Amino acid sequence: MGTPNDQAVLQAIFNPDTPFGDVAGLDLGEEAGEEEVEERVFPQEELEQSKVLEMQGIMAAEAGDLGSALERFSQAICLLPERASAYNNRAQARRLQGDLPGALEDLERAVALSGGRGGVARQSFVQRGLLARLQGRDDDARRDFERAARLGSRFARRQLVLLNPYAALCNRMLADMMGQLRGTRNGR
Repeated sequence: MGTPNDQAVLQAIFNPDTPFGDVAGLDLGEEAGEEEVEERVFPQEELEQSKVLEMQGIMAAEAGDLGSALERFSQAICLLPERASAYNNRAQARRLQGDLPGALEDLERAVALSGGRGGVARQSFVQRGLLARLQGRDDDARRDFERAARLGSRFARRQLVLLNPYAALCNRMLADMMGQLRGTRNGR
């Protein structure tokens, strides 16, 4: 299966629009716990159908067929409207289509249904934070990235560093110093 780093690299290659470092299923303890809760809460047959529809939606989105992806995610939502995962996935497809208000609406619903806990909430906070950054709402982005980071998102932690002007200045100074050091070594 590969190391977590290998999986993250493959995720970045095959799904370039997803946040690097947030590989679904990597935190197997948490994800497995979420699946157990879903199996107790939702009827088994509907849950399986919903998961199949979501996988079809993900495959359609990866193939560039966002219309079909949205249709599959919406079908999964109609089947189990209290399940957060399909809202999170539909938000991604809506964002890719340029429907930012629709994406935000789905992300709000995913966060509410997940109770702000677990893998779906982590992904929803990251997506919502990215949308806030895109819209120039850095304070809102920071809050969402902080929540995602507390849920284990390495991508969100990196975004928090980028939002910190002092960290950015330190990184720039360190890069300059390293460049000068390399120049000194190469000059000898």
